[in-house]
Amino acid sequence: MKLIIRKSVTEEQLIKQCRQGKERAQQAVYEKYADRMMGVCMRYLKDHDAAQDVLMTAFMKVFERISQFRDEGSFEGWIRRIMVNESLSYLRKHQNMSVEVNIEKASREPDYQSLADHLVTEDIMKMICSLPVGYRTVFNLYAIEGYSHKEIAQRLEISENTSKSQLSRARSYLQSLLIKAEEVGEEKKMIYESVR
Repeated sequence: MKLIIRKSVTEEQLIKQCRQGKERAQQAVYEKYADRMMGVCMRYLKDHDAAQDVLMTAFMKVFERISQFRDEGSFEGWIRRIMVNESLSYLRKHQNMSVEVNIEKASREPDYQSLADHLVTEDIMKMICSLPVGYRTVFNLYAIEGYSHKEIAQRLEISENTSKSQLSRARSYLQSLLIKAEEVGEEKKMIYESVR
C-alpha cells in the first residue's frame, strides 16, 4: 500500500492556475467560495433561481477577468465585488429598485437584548430579505458591504438623498419587524413558563 500525501494548494497558486485557464483550479475556487457568494447574491435577490443564475454568471466573470486581480487585498473581497455588481446589474434589468411601501413608525425601540436571546442569524437574514427591493439593496450596500451613500448613488444611478431615504426606511421597516419578533418571543416565553 502506497501512502500519497497531497500538498495543499495555496490561494496564490490557485489564482495563478486560474490565470492559466486550468479547470481544476477554477473548480477549486468555485467550491471554496460558492456557498458564501450564494449568500451574497441571496441578500440582493429573493429568488433562489435568480441568485443561482447571478452566481454562475459572476463566477464566469471572475474567471474571465482574473488577470485584473492585482494580488492586492483580499481575493474573496474581489470576488464579492463581482457578485454584488452582477446582482445589481440583474436588479436593474429585472426589477424596479425604487419600490417604496408605507411603513408604520415604530412606536418604541425594540429590546435588542431580549431579541438576542431568541433570534438567530437566519431570522435576521430573512427579515432583510423581506425588505422591498430598493430598501434591501441600499441596506445591503450600506450596512453590510460598507459603501458610502455617494458610492451607492453612483452604482444605482440615484441621488444620495434617495439612498439615505431608502436606508432610513429600511431601518424603520426592520425595526418594526424586530418589535414584532420581540412580541412573539415574549409570548413564547410566557407560554413556556406557564407550562413549567
